[in-house]
Amino acid sequence: MKIRAVKYLAVFTLPLTAAIAFTSYGWLTFLPVIYAFGFVPLVEVFLQPRPKNLSDSERELVKIDRIYDLLLYLMVPTQYAFVVWFLFAIAEDGLTVTEITGRIMSLGMLCGVIGINVAHELGHRPKATEQGMAKLLLLSSLYTHFFIEHNRGHHARVATHDDPATARKNELIYIFWFRSVIMSWVHAWGLEHTRLTRAGEKVLSLKNEMIVFTIVQVLMVAIIALAFSLTVAVYFVIAAIMGMLLLETVNYIEHYGLKRDQRENGRFERVMPWHSWNSNHVYGRILLFELTRHSDHHYKASKPYQLLDHMEEAPQLPTGYPGMMLLSLLPPVFFAIMNPKVEKLSLKNR
Repeated sequence: MKIRAVKYLAVFTLPLTAAIAFTSYGWLTFLPVIYAFGFVPLVEVFLQPRPKNLSDSERELVKIDRIYDLLLYLMVPTQYAFVVWFLFAIAEDGLTVTEITGRIMSLGMLCGVIGINVAHELGHRPKATEQGMAKLLLLSSLYTHFFIEHNRGHHARVATHDDPATARKNELIYIFWFRSVIMSWVHAWGLEHTRLTRAGEKVLSLKNEMIVFTIVQVLMVAIIALAFSLTVAVYFVIAAIMGMLLLETVNYIEHYGLKRDQRENGRFERVMPWHSWNSNHVYGRILLFELTRHSDHHYKASKPYQLLDHMEEAPQLPTGYPGMMLLSLLPPVFFAIMNPKVEKLSLKNR
C-alpha cells in the first residue's frame, strides 16, 4: 500500500472502538462516541491545520491509484458486518439501560461516519456499481432518499433558502434537524416526480426510486424484527436515526449562514468557494475522507476525495468538524463564534 494512502486506514479506528463497545460493558459501550467527540477534537486542538495541496506529479499518481477506491469499497462489508454484529450484541440478555444506550450510539456513529459519509462519496461516482454501493450504505442508515436529494437537489440549491440542508444564520440546530430531515425527504419525492413525468413514465411505479427505497427500508426493519425481535428492530431504527442526525449536524456546519446572491433574472450566482465552510484539521479530514474540504467538493462533485484541494477563498472553521459539531449543540456559543465570521464574509464578498 502506498504511504500516502496509509493515513486513510485511520477510518478503521472507529469500527475498532465499536468492536470494543459491542463486547464490553459499562462506559466502554460509549467508546466510539468518546473517541469521535472527545479524543479527535482534543487532538485537533494541538495539531495545526494543513492547507497544503498535492503537486501536479503527486496528483497524477494518486489519480490512477486504485487503493483509494478499494478503501471505500471495503467500507460496505465493514458496515454490514457491524450492523449484524450489533443486532446480536444488542439482543444479549442482562444488558443495563446504559449499556443498551451505549451500543445503540456506537452503531449510530458507524451509520453516520461510514454508512452515510462514505455513501456520499460513492454516490457522486459515475459507475453504477459504485452508486449501488452508495445505496447499500444508505440503506444501513435508513436514509436512502439522500442519494436523490443530495445529488440532484442540494448541489443545485446549496446556500439558498430553497435548500433544506443549508442552515440559516441564527437557526437553532434542533430546528434545523426537523426542517432538513423532513423537507429533504419531501424534495426527494418531488425530484422523482419531475424526473418520471419528463420521461413520460408513471410516477406510481417501481421506476420511482423513492417507492423502491421505502419498500426496501420497511422490509429491512421487518426482517430484523422477525429474525430477532421488535425491540431489537426499534434499537436499530434509533441507531439509524442517530446516523441521520450526525449527517444533518455536518450539513448544519458546512453551510451555516452562507447565501448565494440572487440575480435580477431570478437565477442565483454560481456556487463559489465561500459558500461552504471548510477545515484543514488533519485528523478529521482523514476520518471523513476529506469531506471537510467541502468547497472543492461543491466546485466539482465528481472529484475523488483524495484529490480535493484546499481553496484559498474558502472560509475556514476555527476547529475540525467533530469539534464544530459539538459547538453547534450549544447555540449561544456557536452563534457567538460563527456569526461574526458570517458577517465578515458577507461584507468581503459583496
